[in-house]
Amino acid sequence: MPKQISSSTATAVTSSISSPVPVLPETGFLRQPQVLVFVPISKSTLWRRIQAKSFPGPVKLSARATVWRAEDVRRWISEQGQ
Repeated sequence: MPKQISSSTATAVTSSISSPVPVLPETGFLRQPQVLVFVPISKSTLWRRIQAKSFPGPVKLSARATVWRAEDVRRWISEQGQ
């Protein structure tokens, strides 16, 4: 007799197998972890490139919130392919 799997176990297995592909939004803001999903570099390299003006600078929304404009990240990615 085959072993039955509970629905919660089946959901966990299914969700770990089929993770959604991230999509860069047309507009809006991205936090650092989101930027690093689309730009495969380390955090340190990201900040070095910002300092060297070879990556778009972030926007400070508040003392604890630093974001990047999705449009700037999208433009930088498209420029890298040229």
